[in-house]
Amino acid sequence: MSPAIPHDAAAPDRLVVAISSRALFNLEDSHALFERDGLAAYAEFQREREDDPLEPGIAFPLVRKLLALNAHDQPGLPKVEVILLSRNSADSGLRIFNSIERYGLEIVRAAFTNGAPTHPYARPFGAQLFLSANAEDVARALDAGVAAATLLPSKASARASDQLRIAFDGDAVIFGDESERISAEQGLEAFAANERAQAAEPLSGGPFRGVLAAIHAIQSAFPLEDSPIRTALVTARSAPAHKRVILTLRHWGVRLDEALFLGGRDKGPFLEAFGADIFFDDSHHNVESARQHVATGHVPHGVLGRAG
Repeated sequence: MSPAIPHDAAAPDRLVVAISSRALFNLEDSHALFERDGLAAYAEFQREREDDPLEPGIAFPLVRKLLALNAHDQPGLPKVEVILLSRNSADSGLRIFNSIERYGLEIVRAAFTNGAPTHPYARPFGAQLFLSANAEDVARALDAGVAAATLLPSKASARASDQLRIAFDGDAVIFGDESERISAEQGLEAFAANERAQAAEPLSGGPFRGVLAAIHAIQSAFPLEDSPIRTALVTARSAPAHKRVILTLRHWGVRLDEALFLGGRDKGPFLEAFGADIFFDDSHHNVESARQHVATGHVPHGVLGRAG
């Protein structure tokens, strides 16, 4: 079991997010060109257009809101840093950095790998979170101990707000997948019986536990009613399985602003109502529902996330 986060533990001094160029900008047309005609054609296409700014991608609003947190003059506020990890070469990637400059994004560190996997650089950069459109890079980053999600083609939230809103699934994302494994292997009745019996025993930490702790550290620098970040747990759990979740978060000493226990209902409409800028879930079924409403990241972890 992962150790509890002590209430008096030192807060993380920064949140570092590594992001791929295809998640930050809309590179789908040029990626299709690469797959069809090869690397040379792709590189020439980017060089010819290197002064033309790229259109924002699915994670662009998230990145813009993350970086805007640094503008707050708040004592004890951890810094947010965004790192670009790209399979472009430095030459073909010049258009990406030109676009970053054009949009005024404070991104100064990057790795261009010229077609090689990018995930090995997430840990040296100190990233707690890696977001990419490349599922292979995401899976390997998770295996290396970095919270990671594959950003799917999604519909952005229709709610316009300066507040950053992040939603998480519980099992196999914030928490470990031991309970989810019981449900998958033995059925819902066995799952419910286990959660009742283990209600006072904290769940283990999942891959996004550290991300939640870093976000909590940022929130803690602001009054509760005036935080620039709002978080939500959106889970298929229902009573009585909710109790263990609540007591686990209390044991860790972290907060989630909203908790939705949906009892198996489709998550998409609830995420739209929350106005999520990003939602993380391990279940293929849940991300298919969610991405019709909000930007969605699939976490290939645990018994459901690794399947299919």
